[in-house]
Amino acid sequence: MPRLEKRWTVRLADETKVTALWQSLKIHPALCRLLVLRGIETFDEARNFFRPSLDSLHDPFLMKGMANAVNRITDAIAKGQKILIYGDYDVDGTTSVAVVFSFFRSIYPNLDFYIPNRYTEGYGISSKGIDFAADNGFSLIIALDCGIKSNDKVDYANSKGVDFIICDHHTPGDEAPAAIAVLDPKQEDCPYPYKELSGCGIGFKLIQAFAQQQGIPKEKTYQYLDMVCVSIASDIVPITGENRIMAFHGLEKLNTSPSMGLKSLMGVADIDKRLDISDIVFIIGPRINAAGRIDDAKHAVRLLIAEEDAASDGHADTLQQFNQERKDLDKSITQQALDMIGTDESMLQRKSTVLYDENWHKGVIGIVASRLIENYYRPTIVLTLSDGKVTGSGRSVKGFDLYEAIDQCREHLIQFGGHKFAAGLTMLPEKVKDFSEAFEKVVAERITPDQMIPEIEIDAELSLEDINPKFYNIITQMAPFGPGNMKPVFLSRHLRDSKWSKIVKEEHIKFSIRRPINSDTIDGIGFGLGYKFPIVKDVHFDMCYQIEENVWNDKVSLQISVKDVRVSE
Repeated sequence: MPRLEKRWTVRLADETKVTALWQSLKIHPALCRLLVLRGIETFDEARNFFRPSLDSLHDPFLMKGMANAVNRITDAIAKGQKILIYGDYDVDGTTSVAVVFSFFRSIYPNLDFYIPNRYTEGYGISSKGIDFAADNGFSLIIALDCGIKSNDKVDYANSKGVDFIICDHHTPGDEAPAAIAVLDPKQEDCPYPYKELSGCGIGFKLIQAFAQQQGIPKEKTYQYLDMVCVSIASDIVPITGENRIMAFHGLEKLNTSPSMGLKSLMGVADIDKRLDISDIVFIIGPRINAAGRIDDAKHAVRLLIAEEDAASDGHADTLQQFNQERKDLDKSITQQALDMIGTDESMLQRKSTVLYDENWHKGVIGIVASRLIENYYRPTIVLTLSDGKVTGSGRSVKGFDLYEAIDQCREHLIQFGGHKFAAGLTMLPEKVKDFSEAFEKVVAERITPDQMIPEIEIDAELSLEDINPKFYNIITQMAPFGPGNMKPVFLSRHLRDSKWSKIVKEEHIKFSIRRPINSDTIDGIGFGLGYKFPIVKDVHFDMCYQIEENVWNDKVSLQISVKDVRVSE
């Protein structure tokens, strides 16, 4: 297996702004640098950052189409029309449906939800879903986390007398669908101030607007913020602006009074600690996602909208079983894929990875693509056969626009969609070779050498002497961490081992590093860095790391999580 060396990039901050902020906040200059790097330059901005307030959420009616959407829903309720809440099968889609369905169910009985089947209908709005609505007397479909490019499907619905409200956060096409309302802040003429909401975030703004117009207390919408937070974390949207406010308060709800379904899911996952964004990404999200990957995402929605303990616990057990099956498939297919690359010299030399096996499980190929990038850092697409067509999932590396690269190969495709870092695509079996060669050509022409080396972004240089509980306490108040507000990475130079560092479990380093001035030590762990142990033992070294708490026998201490080491210059 290749060992991916990493490039270190120290982020540059405007030092005059850092100094000005330090003069008003009087906290460690490195912490001021962290804030400036996050766009926080004044005392008031810092106060709002450290104390995110729900009162700072934008007026939902600033979003283009919102008044039309709320008026149509109000009209449907007044006339007793049936409303269908429609969403995608991933975490963002299922939480979107759960939030909007649960809110309207509490005030109106005449509604249902619909999630397309990943295997028989594919992504987004389907003809089958529209037929279901028309055949069962639904007058209005509220589509969540999908639909922004479904012009033909919306036209089809219109021909059947079914109205659409589109709530999406993906990049729009040249022309919006002919829906009653299209809510997507990424539309060029949408004045909404914050553009990076999750699909569930758009759904939340819809119920917020409806509550505002109907005089429903806004607190009634806040009870769904734990699910909004799960969507924000799982869909990897930036945790900045409104997303940060909703994630902050959603995490608090998740940790104090979670909705019944999420509480059951935390139970089957044996979670007995305070959750953070990372726990949602790696523990909660995969279990919700597993429903749509292995069977049917309706299981996830039923869990999230459950109102009785027994039903909730039963659905959580089902998702736990699906997740175990997903993990087994993920592991075996990843190994097969790694073997395919490792035994093919021409594959090893490529700038991209495109792999196809007709027997691979469609539900996990996106995960497998991500795993492959951990070993071969380059744009990656994994393909399998489904209903006579080849379907695939792609993942990218930092700085390389995957969607644009696939767009350049569209002549070989039936359809594709996605964004810069992840995409889905469909083609005929006989086109796989042509697509693979075309994609490799596009990537080879466009990708830079730096983009093929994983990057560690460093926020600030720090002396190990500065690591203390007060410093760490301020860092914890910068949470929740995620894209746009990553957990800070620090750099310390010219360090020496205390002679107590050692390799553990053959591949990790347990660090014991001497602090330069008072010569006490700080401990740490470097996962997967065992092969760099000679550097640590023999010479002065530089180290990039994060600071974290370690709890051992009820004793709390600070330690460092080491990302990389290298010989000091």
